[in-house]
Amino acid sequence: MKKAIRKNQYLRTLLFFITSLFLVCCKAKIEIKTTETANKSSSVHFTYEDIKGIGIDTKYNRRDNSDIIKVGDTYYIWYSRMDSPITSGYWATIWYATSKDEGHTWQEQGMALDLGEKGTFDSQSVFTPNILAYKGKYYLYYTGVKPTSRNLKGDFEGNYTTDITAFGLAVSDSPNGPFKRVSNNPILEISQTPSDFDSYRIDDASLLVKDNIIGLYYKGRSIIHGDKGPGLTEMSVAYADRPEGPFIKHKGSLLDKSHEVLVWKKGKGVAALASISKSINYAEDGEHFSVLVDSLTNIPKAPGLYRPDLEDNNRNAITPGWGIAMNVSKGQAYLVRFEMK
Repeated sequence: MKKAIRKNQYLRTLLFFITSLFLVCCKAKIEIKTTETANKSSSVHFTYEDIKGIGIDTKYNRRDNSDIIKVGDTYYIWYSRMDSPITSGYWATIWYATSKDEGHTWQEQGMALDLGEKGTFDSQSVFTPNILAYKGKYYLYYTGVKPTSRNLKGDFEGNYTTDITAFGLAVSDSPNGPFKRVSNNPILEISQTPSDFDSYRIDDASLLVKDNIIGLYYKGRSIIHGDKGPGLTEMSVAYADRPEGPFIKHKGSLLDKSHEVLVWKKGKGVAALASISKSINYAEDGEHFSVLVDSLTNIPKAPGLYRPDLEDNNRNAITPGWGIAMNVSKGQAYLVRFEMK
């Protein structure tokens, strides 16, 4: 009898232990699932407002602005500027403006970078700039293109076979310039393998510093895609241990359907807006992205955010969520302010 009781007690104890273990495991799974869901935002909304100084202008077109940094009490932005009626950035020089009120009002200060010398990679246009403040200097990254080599008039055609782009870099001791081109320009060029995603054009530099390594995120188009290239743009990154490079490309692309490059520091990792897929993506390691928010609407065109992490001594600062983007209306390209919430 006693043996039977001890056996039943043992069985009850064993059953209780197994049941408890099962409940603990289930609870852990539920908690993990809840945490994952909490990290994935359900929606992001964009709102816009007109700005003064570099907004709607009957004389000039402004577009493709940089991210924004703050120096002292002044915000700085760089952008492509073209003489009206040309709205395309392939006929641009780079200008800059300053703001004292978080980007609602701007004052254009002048040209930051003119065309390169005749025959150089950036002698037709300098455009889509971005900025990095690093160890007391200001690094202005930009895209350059030269006139079509086979064109008898020396004009730029914008064709899909020979009008390639490359990244240039100019440096200054002050955000107000003067900016001087580095000796190793261009600092990053297209792939020489036709099937690669970036074998025709590279554009839209966006910088991020992590563990003293500089990541240059950019978009690329493949020469094999021809005139379908804009809709098949992909994003990748190149790394360097100093702003001037040399930059080493990550093998292959990181995000497809990502025509306009916008990245920012988020938590321990990197967030990226993919404009074609209309999604925000996240990668803790800066490379393996997964969708954080999808089905976005009313997304900004060629945007730049105010990013204090691009400033010296502010690498871990949180991105506030406001910036400047482009709008095109009735043949006019101009800049607007947006907020992302």
